[in-house]
Amino acid sequence: MSEIAKFNHAKMLSPKRNTTMASSIEELSNEQLQHFGIDPKSDYGQALGSLTQHLYHAQTDVQQLWKVTTDTLAGLSKQDKVAYFNAKKFLSFQLAKVLDTLQNPFRATYQSMTKQSGSQVSKSHYPLFDNITALFSATPVVVRTATYVYACTEWVDDAFQGKESTHQIYSRLLNPTNISLANAIVDLEAGPYAADYLAWNFNSGMAAIDALLSNVLSHGDIIIVSRNVYGGVYQLLHDYFARENRLDVKIEWFDGYSADEFSVFLEVTRDKYQQERSQGKALHVYLESPCNPHGYVLDVAGISKLAHAHGHLVMLDATLATPILHQPLQRKDKTERPDYVVHSYTKDICGSGATTAGVVIGESYRMFQGKGDSVNGYHWSKTMFWDVYYIKGAFLDSEKAFDVLNGMKTLEMRIMQKVINTTVFSQFLASHPDLNVNCHAIEGHKNAELRKSQMRHGWPCALFTVDMQRAGVARETFVRFFDALEPAFSHQVSIGQSNTIILCPALTSHSELDKTAQEQGGIYLTTMRVAMGTDNVKELIAHFINTARLHIDPVYPGFSAKFMRASDIDTLYMQTSRRVSEQHFSSASPI
Repeated sequence: MSEIAKFNHAKMLSPKRNTTMASSIEELSNEQLQHFGIDPKSDYGQALGSLTQHLYHAQTDVQQLWKVTTDTLAGLSKQDKVAYFNAKKFLSFQLAKVLDTLQNPFRATYQSMTKQSGSQVSKSHYPLFDNITALFSATPVVVRTATYVYACTEWVDDAFQGKESTHQIYSRLLNPTNISLANAIVDLEAGPYAADYLAWNFNSGMAAIDALLSNVLSHGDIIIVSRNVYGGVYQLLHDYFARENRLDVKIEWFDGYSADEFSVFLEVTRDKYQQERSQGKALHVYLESPCNPHGYVLDVAGISKLAHAHGHLVMLDATLATPILHQPLQRKDKTERPDYVVHSYTKDICGSGATTAGVVIGESYRMFQGKGDSVNGYHWSKTMFWDVYYIKGAFLDSEKAFDVLNGMKTLEMRIMQKVINTTVFSQFLASHPDLNVNCHAIEGHKNAELRKSQMRHGWPCALFTVDMQRAGVARETFVRFFDALEPAFSHQVSIGQSNTIILCPALTSHSELDKTAQEQGGIYLTTMRVAMGTDNVKELIAHFINTARLHIDPVYPGFSAKFMRASDIDTLYMQTSRRVSEQHFSSASPI
């Protein structure tokens, strides 16, 4: 590293980093003392001057360490990686120890300035150094603060320009716990490409989707949307963005799932809006895969490649897949990756059902740049942070971020159990000749091949539907049956929890759609959406059969007898459990 580069790194620690007249580290140190009114010749000044010079040199050394790390990491042996990691870990302890040692003289000085007497005791302690030991917390610290202490004028000026990441201003914008979660989801979703991506967390999945659409869409744009999206997304697009007095966005509903179907649909749509596109209106693609309520998957990679070949952005809601079942941002061919991935943390990623939260993940240059910057021809003002996140205030608070981080610890094992339960329960239902089961876990299902090609291990999504249209069960009988499915099946309007949830989407999650739109999406009054949990699936099956005996058999004799035999259910459960467990545990990296 050149001396000029070393000095430029060092001056970032200066309180006059943008206006310094110094040309050496010694001058930076003297300038710092002068800035705070310290006599460099005094005993205090000499001790402080020596320390500040060490810190400026340490800054250049850390930058050199970072450069060496990035240059050599890919070629290191596992033994060297272990050694380097632990050396850096201990270095963090040493730096924290220096700060902690500074705490006592800092507090003593502060206390000497505060003369509390009589009723004048409102002055509280100064908490700056109390947080140092939290660096060694085994779990992310819940930072419950609205605002932060300024370092100095030039640093906070840079912070407001988006050029000082360690100087947070306001928890509506950045919060350490929130940032921990953003880093964790990017690592999980993007894997080896995590350095290229950035995430912003929101207080709900819908807030995340609204932020994404608000950032991407302009007045009069065209958007291709996969048909079976969450009802709230349909309402947001149809009743808000598409309104003439709002953004007058043109929506085209894509009914297919494969890349071949999309290729035809894209060409038709491009031709239909050729005039609008020639006037500068953009065409975008919004996908939900797996989709709600049937759990079908789309060929995200193939669709993304086709869209990108024509310069169209692709947005993907991957909530139902989670990064365990599908990792679209880890495709080697970048054209096969969606530009943005959305998750509702509320569902499986958190898993408890106690927190509402959401996230948008995108390439870093689309998500944040410092003011005045332009990367890949993308102006800073168009990034999600400045365009939406900074001004809308739909941030995720630290307590919710902590809940999601805790939930992520058990995500993989919960998903594996749900895969087993989904496979067993859907095949049990499909054994009944009068039920119509929409679940790609069933061999021969129209979406099964895409499930095998898109999902890790070919595992199914834990959401599907079953309806009684074919059986001709009257609405009154169906309602009595459905209402009696509690307590084994929870009557709740959510998905992704540990308990199995069942609802009628026509009356709840997709009630925003009119009858025609519902039927186009395969949703009827007897349609039940099943969100599998981690419960004992054989107990669920037993309750389902007994409820059918109680409420359906008296009207439709012999209905419950058409399900598979108990011995066949036991065999199916054991075979499925062994297969899924073997797929999971055999996929671990070699030693």
